[in-house]
Amino acid sequence: MSGTPTGGIKIVLHPVSDLAAAKAVYTALLGAEPSADSEYYVGYDAGGQHIGLVPGGDASAPVAYWAVDDIKAKFAEVTAAGATVTQEPQNVGGSRVVATFADPDGNVLGLVQD
Repeated sequence: MSGTPTGGIKIVLHPVSDLAAAKAVYTALLGAEPSADSEYYVGYDAGGQHIGLVPGGDASAPVAYWAVDDIKAKFAEVTAAGATVTQEPQNVGGSRVVATFADPDGNVLGLVQD
């Protein structure tokens, strides 16, 4: 299989309705200040994973991102297997590329390549 996951789940993004309130709870939970803190994103690095808070999203479920070596190949593989595209691979800064897709039940999953 191409683009085999290299590091398991690397990033989990939590959609939140109130970024300041969520930031207080996650800071207390993780026992650390955020590594990224702005009005559009708050992120924490904890236990080898990145936990992100994204305002204005659908707060029904977090999105887990699997680390892969070749995001385009893995994205093509999962969509050929029946996944529905929710976000094509796109650069989100530096060398990081992310993409999301939905499984047959509508669960949104993500891929990340650094």
